[in-house]
Amino acid sequence: MQIRARMSMSADGYVTTPSGWPALTADPVYVSGESHGVREFLAGCEAALMGRTTFEPALTNDRWPWPDLDVFVLASHRPAGTPDHVVTDNDPARLLEKLRAANRGGDIHLIGGPLTIGAFHAIGALDTLELVVLPLLFGGGTRLTPALDPATGLTLEHQRALPGGSVEIIYPCRGRRTVLPRKPASQR
Repeated sequence: MQIRARMSMSADGYVTTPSGWPALTADPVYVSGESHGVREFLAGCEAALMGRTTFEPALTNDRWPWPDLDVFVLASHRPAGTPDHVVTDNDPARLLEKLRAANRGGDIHLIGGPLTIGAFHAIGALDTLELVVLPLLFGGGTRLTPALDPATGLTLEHQRALPGGSVEIIYPCRGRRTVLPRKPASQR
């Protein structure tokens, strides 16, 4: 089991558009049907792990976004309308243990914003950070990460060009712990 964060970002470092939509939704090549490796990535995943802010919009979707994946949510409370099969917990380490107990050998897609990804990275649970850098400049939105220590470094494992000028880059993270700022419990 590997915990893999895969997210798209603009060339200027934003994972959401200024209006709050995921960066990938602004790429005309992706919108026209090119997967940018998403299908291949998800084929090896058996579960989705995310924060409450990423999860809650799915509760009002016409279709469930993760029909073939087990779902685990880091949240200070169980959102109203959460299906019974979704596992929630407010402690990243405890949620990780629940995820490991349920795992059947597939990878885990860590979905979410910088705070959720940072929470699992801080406890040493993030195996890879996979980024799709889009040939777009947003000038605003949510940044990939808050400010980090200048000593924080990554080592490139793999890169490939994608249609439309996007680039996929993959960094291993196992064993690298960077303590990222955490949101106060009242804001989670």
